[in-house]
Amino acid sequence: MAKGLDVGTMNILSAQQDGSDTVFVQQRNSFVEIEYSDMAEQMLSRSEVLHIRKDDTVYVVGDDALNFANIFNRETRRPMKHGILSSDEQSAIPMMKLIIEQVVGEPDRPNEKLYFSTPADPIDSDLSTLYHQKTIESFLDDMGYDAEPINEGMAVVYSELADNNFTGLGISFGAGMTNVCLSYYAVPVMKFSVARGGDWVDEQAAQATGTPVDKVTSIKEEDFELDFTTDVGGVEGALSIYYENLLDYVIERVVQEVDEEDVEEGLDVPVVVTGGTSSPDGFEELFRDHLEDANIPFSISGVTHASEPLYSVARGGLVAARSDEEDPDAGGANDEAEAEAAAADE
Repeated sequence: MAKGLDVGTMNILSAQQDGSDTVFVQQRNSFVEIEYSDMAEQMLSRSEVLHIRKDDTVYVVGDDALNFANIFNRETRRPMKHGILSSDEQSAIPMMKLIIEQVVGEPDRPNEKLYFSTPADPIDSDLSTLYHQKTIESFLDDMGYDAEPINEGMAVVYSELADNNFTGLGISFGAGMTNVCLSYYAVPVMKFSVARGGDWVDEQAAQATGTPVDKVTSIKEEDFELDFTTDVGGVEGALSIYYENLLDYVIERVVQEVDEEDVEEGLDVPVVVTGGTSSPDGFEELFRDHLEDANIPFSISGVTHASEPLYSVARGGLVAARSDEEDPDAGGANDEAEAEAAAADE
């Protein structure tokens, strides 16, 4: 069985096929440290709370980290920042290994094919994604998988645009980055990322309102709606303001990159938006309104929001992995560069 893996700044998710169903496993990509005691560790183990002990410290990892952070009035720590492994977090690698092991499990057979998401290098930052990509690949290979990276934006295309011959503009609004890919018959014409996403929205809203970032995140994930009827002086009002700013920023970069790539004006393609940051009600309508005001030099046939935005990237990785297993000689999704070169020669 093949698997797909979404290595996200906020969440890590796997996808695999079980009969006619796709099964997802998810963990929050964060941790919080608490003081060690025999009783505390016993209670954590009995409650099946994911944790690691190191000397006199216990690290609570994954979904339970945010709950513990709120109870103990602490900030969670993240193994990843801006879509890649955080160079500021010394515990990043052991925490990431633990979460990934929990999410993907052991291979069903030796060298099971697994495609994991990796962001494109951001066009608005000097960050490089290569170290992050190779480190995750090494984790997975050591576990016994045959791991291959897939561009996050392209994974969205595989997941959401099969009915349109894998042609269209896929945009993944993640926590650390926003990834964009324009594909034509499964050949990426343009792909890039920007170093802004849900974390940037949360941080700006937290700074504007004097609210802890984790509290802002909790408010956003519970019942926040992009309807602009909330008091602009509160957290929800600040979130609405910075969401709108993020959409403008991303769309401006799409226009800029389309111009630089000299994309053919005769294209008529659908746009699909997805990712955890796109989850609030009203996101699709707000994005559509802002896109209509943009001067994009090709036609948009429609804008849709993925029905399960949190799962799109993992599902796209699974589609690519299954395709590669069924036809390994075809090269799979990892031969995007060769496909681009062939398209350029025609």
